[in-house]
Amino acid sequence: MAFERVASVNQIAWGSVREFQTAGKTIAVANVEGKFYAINNACLHRGGPLGQGTLSGKEVTCPWHGWSFDVTNGKVSHSNSAGVACYPVEVRGDDIFLDLEGSILA
Repeated sequence: MAFERVASVNQIAWGSVREFQTAGKTIAVANVEGKFYAINNACLHRGGPLGQGTLSGKEVTCPWHGWSFDVTNGKVSHSNSAGVACYPVEVRGDDIFLDLEGSILA
């Protein structure tokens, strides 16, 4: 596994989601009750930026057209048959690391 540092824990407030660039990819990282999750930033509907959306519980809503995704597994909220890639996350001290090679397709 090739983990890369993407952010520090204080950059993503509790109950929020943000987008980050790393290794040529844009990733949405969410803080759900102090646990961090990473998914592909592009909404399946029209490529909207999920990291600029709103997070409610474990669901992020795309700011463009309202599609929602579960950040814990990448699944589209209204369909278990589609989703975005998820990435393994490790918190090391105050830093958040992602394994971009270990993506799991929803």
